[in-house]
Amino acid sequence: MSPSRPATAWLALALAAAPAAAGDWPQILGPERNGVAAADEKLADTWPAGGPRSLWRREVGAGYAGLAVVGERAILFHRAGDREVVEALDAATGKTLWQSDHPTTFRPQVGGGDGPLCTPVVRNGVVITFGAQGVLSAHDLATGARRWSRATHREFDAPEGYFGAGSTPLVLDDRVIVNVGGKGDAGIVAFALDTGATLWQRSAEAASYSAPVAVDVAGATHVLMVTRLSCLLLDPATGDIRWQFAFGQRGPTVNAATPVVLGADRLLVTSAYGIGCVCAAFDAAAAKPVWQGEGPLASQYCTPLLVGGHLYCLDGRDDLPPADLVCVEAATGREVWRERNFGYGTLVAADGKFVVAKTDAEVVLVRPDPAGLVVLARCRPLPGTVRALPAVAAGRLYLRDDATLTCLDVAP
Repeated sequence: MSPSRPATAWLALALAAAPAAAGDWPQILGPERNGVAAADEKLADTWPAGGPRSLWRREVGAGYAGLAVVGERAILFHRAGDREVVEALDAATGKTLWQSDHPTTFRPQVGGGDGPLCTPVVRNGVVITFGAQGVLSAHDLATGARRWSRATHREFDAPEGYFGAGSTPLVLDDRVIVNVGGKGDAGIVAFALDTGATLWQRSAEAASYSAPVAVDVAGATHVLMVTRLSCLLLDPATGDIRWQFAFGQRGPTVNAATPVVLGADRLLVTSAYGIGCVCAAFDAAAAKPVWQGEGPLASQYCTPLLVGGHLYCLDGRDDLPPADLVCVEAATGREVWRERNFGYGTLVAADGKFVVAKTDAEVVLVRPDPAGLVVLARCRPLPGTVRALPAVAAGRLYLRDDATLTCLDVAP
């Protein structure tokens, strides 16, 4: 089936609008935290029968943190023994350029993963990591020298949660904004990028596993964040909360998908566990639901991708199959098509295509099309379980499972 022209054209325009440097994937979900690679990223239209060529492979420790890639440095964050380790790798060879570590005693309340969950963030030559026990650290990208470190869980009396800290910090200009989940007014805390000093702390919101995003509202940058039980908009300079609405529920549930900005004045948040999704119209003063419910979409941690007025996402849960790949009309929430029993995982976009990294380690190259699923290629480059988000940078696809990191050549 051939891709529809509107869908392909819209994604091309979206990619062209992204200001990221060629080949950079500097944080969770890419340059703009929307799952879309840099505008000039190019991918092959298909793969050989055995899958893309592996440029290098190496063993890694525990954790579900994806890689950040800036220039020829790929930043890996994982656990080795009783240490959380941040490493800068040569993106072309996988060899370690520098590494730094700190001790950890973390043990999850649920599941067996005891490594870090948050993807590193690289901004202005600084690498920010947020470990499972809430250790927030800054390292020099070039040398690995530690600039500062804060034990946020201990300092702000924050519980570790089911799986440890999992909300990847947002770096805006000179501040690092974190859903710490501390007691009192330390639910959300801003730290100085250069020194680690506390700039402000606000709200009693518990921590989620969802990464906050930057959004322009009336010409001013704001932060859109999903916490344990709320969705809110705040001013990054002061921490003042403009509005919030309830999202999530108590009990053994998590909010983990990143909020999606749908144009200038709409947002989408989604979660599983019977919660579903909310599409809301918003401005600086309020947010009002446009459509909502469990039926359109209820994703455990896969962040939907917006292409040509349609949302594509894996609907369901990793731990409770089945999971379906769905296409939903963004304006109305109407289901356009559903590929049943597709399997759970995550999606990223580049060059008018999606890379779907499924938890069973199958990787599927897909072209988005509201007329139906268009599969271009499949492969299974790793033997284990893949939960870390993939990264696409300079024609390379970075994937990791429980024990192995691989770099695949996916350039044309």
